[in-house]
Amino acid sequence: MGDLGSAFQQAMGLVVAGDPALWRIIMLSLGVSLTATLIAACIGLPLGALLAISRFPGRQGLLVALNALMGLPPVVAGLLIYLLLSRSGPLGPLGLLFTPTAMVIAQAVLIMPILAALARQVLEGLWEEYAEQLRSLGAGPWRSIGTLLRDGRLALLTVLLAGFGRASAEVGAVMVVGGNIEGFTRVMTTAIALETSKGDLPLALALGLVLMAIVLGVNAAAQWLRQASAQWSG
Repeated sequence: MGDLGSAFQQAMGLVVAGDPALWRIIMLSLGVSLTATLIAACIGLPLGALLAISRFPGRQGLLVALNALMGLPPVVAGLLIYLLLSRSGPLGPLGLLFTPTAMVIAQAVLIMPILAALARQVLEGLWEEYAEQLRSLGAGPWRSIGTLLRDGRLALLTVLLAGFGRASAEVGAVMVVGGNIEGFTRVMTTAIALETSKGDLPLALALGLVLMAIVLGVNAAAQWLRQASAQWSG
């Protein structure tokens, strides 16, 4: 118990003192997760909007596949991306394996289905409200998608926060394609796993505290946005 208390005190000391190694890991984690969320949003939100307004053969199958991909095991996603980026893979010549770019790709692949599925749910309700009016104005699919994305922006921000929270907590896929290289591809989740296995509890606890603070902050922001969105829509 005394050892745990001492480790916790040392962890707090690392956070408060702004330990360079600690904050290098945190900043890399934030950079990777934010970039992955942005890329996934550029694909997932328009896809979700398209699924919300479109009715075509095979749509139900596509929704089932999208929902299934929400539960894609991270290590499986990491393995597939590893095979693509490995030296003998189709994207091997790009030399992206064990780089932050590979970690961004892994996180984006994992959270894109989540963003698309949640955006579809959010925008489907909005489409029921707007469909007749947009059709009477002669709006095509792309104009309708733009209108839905613009008017549903507050609700979609909560979707983006959910995706960012999922990305920042990811460990399996980034470990496979990033390699957990110190000073280069080591992020909070992989560093916590490594330092815990080495018995360096102060650094693992410090990173865990920061990660929990980020997750709590993201959830608090999502809750506030949900309330703001509900008030905005009346």
